[in-house]
Amino acid sequence: MTNFFGENVELREIQKLEGHTDRVWSLAWNPTSGTIGSPAILASCSGDKTVRIWEQSPSGSFQCKAALEETHMRTVRSCAWSPSGKMLATASFDATTAIWENIGGDYECVSSLEGHENEVKSVSWNASGSFLATCSRDKSVWIWEVEPGNEFECVAVLQGHTQDVKMVRWHPHIDVLFSCSYDNTVKIWADDGDDEWHCVQTLNEANNGHTSTVWAVSFNASGDKMVTCSDDLTMKVWGADNLHTESGDGYVPWRHLCTISGYHDRTIFSVHWSRDGIIASGAADDAIRLFVENKDSSIDGSMYKLLSKKEKAHEMDINSVQWSPMKNRLLASASDDGTVKIWELVSKP
Repeated sequence: MTNFFGENVELREIQKLEGHTDRVWSLAWNPTSGTIGSPAILASCSGDKTVRIWEQSPSGSFQCKAALEETHMRTVRSCAWSPSGKMLATASFDATTAIWENIGGDYECVSSLEGHENEVKSVSWNASGSFLATCSRDKSVWIWEVEPGNEFECVAVLQGHTQDVKMVRWHPHIDVLFSCSYDNTVKIWADDGDDEWHCVQTLNEANNGHTSTVWAVSFNASGDKMVTCSDDLTMKVWGADNLHTESGDGYVPWRHLCTISGYHDRTIFSVHWSRDGIIASGAADDAIRLFVENKDSSIDGSMYKLLSKKEKAHEMDINSVQWSPMKNRLLASASDDGTVKIWELVSKP
């Protein structure tokens, strides 16, 4: 893959996807789409209680292929594809998580997960597709085991956060779960080997963590670094060594590597690390920023530098930025303005 890092690059808007009638909260690229003979597929979810499935045509433009509606009774806050790309999980303010399956081109709701007391804020599948995690304003994180016949069994209810839990994300390679919250912390959860899940680490102000709500977390491709973003107007990069000893007593703690600050003057709602090392951020200042590792950090000290900035990327707050898993340098963004935009990272003329 071409390395653009040393060049002048910019985000070029490819398309604006319209159809949602309320703010768009979250986006998810289907991980198995976009290969040769398989068009790229993107899911978006909204305050209009629907999920839209967008598919890229051979000409390159995206069209809405399906609107999943009449299932959730309130805002759909989060959506996530299973690793196989066959199932889509959607989390809603109606306190349920729906599981959709693509059956012959039609999406059918095959399961509804109930248990949270109120709004479900985020949903995430683990790398193998054997576990699903959900989190809620009820301060809890639930882990569900995926069983045959579209059955989901709750195997853990994790209490530890003291406020609304904004996001859950599984590590990309191992079964360790990360949750971030309105209580300003990131909590890391692992199985002790006896199917008992525990909080193994809390990243908070005492260990260089955030000083306000943590909105999102994302991992680099190798999984040895993660980035978090916050209402405190910063992003923080964390690192862990030798991850594969993470079980029971061998847990390797994450440590703060650097803080990226001074770029946003409003809440940073979303952060996503591309497979080739570019961190995208989306914020309440309506801008998208891209950061890369600073190869010359010995000179000016900062580990990450601003690669590019798109002012007024949307007319209102940006709630989600998501890099395509394909090698096409596409970025999708979702906003309070009700639109989804597709961007391509290109060299400046």
